[in-house]
Amino acid sequence: MQVRKAEAIVVKTLALVILLAAARCASAQDVKPPYPNMAPVDQYLMQDRNSEIALARSAAPESISRDAEVLVLGRHGYETAVQGKNGFVCVVERSWTAPIDDPNFWNPKLRGPICFNAPAARSYLPRTIKKTELILAGRTKDQMVAVVSAAIDKKELPAMEPGAMCYMLSRQGYLSDHDGHWHPHLMFFVSQGDPAAWGADLPGSPILSFNDKWEHLITFLVPVRKWSDGTLDQ
Repeated sequence: MQVRKAEAIVVKTLALVILLAAARCASAQDVKPPYPNMAPVDQYLMQDRNSEIALARSAAPESISRDAEVLVLGRHGYETAVQGKNGFVCVVERSWTAPIDDPNFWNPKLRGPICFNAPAARSYLPRTIKKTELILAGRTKDQMVAVVSAAIDKKELPAMEPGAMCYMLSRQGYLSDHDGHWHPHLMFFVSQGDPAAWGADLPGSPILSFNDKWEHLITFLVPVRKWSDGTLDQ
């Protein structure tokens, strides 16, 4: 009799475990990505052109950004709002310049002020412009990836020039729902390279890396101490 009772307890316990596991699995399946699709275009645009110019310029110290070319986003792509004199180009990137597996890829709140030096403006910026034109023309993420990847392979979009880099020092930026404006940092762009040769991603190293293989692009991030307005990162 006691054996039968023990067996019954075991069966009930196993049933409860199975039910709990099934409930957790169903709950996990119910969780949807926060931004599964592109939002209406208006949500990605900034209505005040001057505000977008100021935000773009906040990516770099004023000594650099005051003479930089500035692009703003229109309904069909980026447009020149201010002519530059020093070779730098400042823009506010939108969410579709994030890595393709980033959950914020379609997040309409993202605003990434970034200021490219001349080599990056010639070699990296054309990719941002191309991606933006494709997305605003209604292409899907997969279609955008296919077109850009093919253009890189055919050398219609250039490889990274030596010395291509940018400033991302704006405390007004919004880079993700999780990190907000993250930390002030510099980025260096390399078409062919080995992150280990930079000591990137190693314990204690200040250098981080992203390897976008479909673009044949490695991006190195180097956090710095100050924002573009001179205040310390806390």
